[in-house]
Amino acid sequence: MQNTIPIEQISGLILAGGRGMRMGQVNKGLQIFQGEPMVSHVLRRLSPQVSQVSINVNQDTEQYSKYLCPLIPDAIPDYAGPLAGLHAGLLLCKTTYLVTAPCDSPFLPVDLVNRLAQALWETRAQLAVAVTPEEKNGHITWQQQPVFCLVKSDLAQDLEAFLRNGGRKVSDWHAQLKVVEVRFEDTLSFRNINTRAELEQYNSSHVNLNELKPT
Repeated sequence: MQNTIPIEQISGLILAGGRGMRMGQVNKGLQIFQGEPMVSHVLRRLSPQVSQVSINVNQDTEQYSKYLCPLIPDAIPDYAGPLAGLHAGLLLCKTTYLVTAPCDSPFLPVDLVNRLAQALWETRAQLAVAVTPEEKNGHITWQQQPVFCLVKSDLAQDLEAFLRNGGRKVSDWHAQLKVVEVRFEDTLSFRNINTRAELEQYNSSHVNLNELKPT
């Protein structure tokens, strides 16, 4: 008996469509981390978890073409944010589900998709999103990592209507759906590298990506 979503039904989408404002208006996925562009690390960790991977990108397509993945530009103009990337991926998705990860998160969990898929299957939700613990005033709260999500591909038209009506906030779109939150204890696996300073910091810390375990 099937007890989760088969990998054959899940496609992956790496979100690299932003303008990289905090990085100095460069494509973050192409910035060098531990000797390789960050997107290389993301692709290596995500690919075994899905049936196929595409990259949402709006610039620097020549550099991204070397990865031999389908490159998908936003269908909504003017850099409408990560939801625009998700929307573009859903429009072309050929599987029942699509999972997303950002191009600047080279530490993403190797069990990310498995755990999201299990929760989505068990709850019959429309979208599964990772949440991680954050301590505030001695209390633990669980914060969504909204760009790490697994979503049913038949939501493309729903998301398009949301975006065409001016919606941009991920939380506002989630509020319209049946969402299941999936707890990951290791917050560090979801850290993203937004600035030059952070890139230098993590490059100098010599984190061994091969030693990162499932969370």
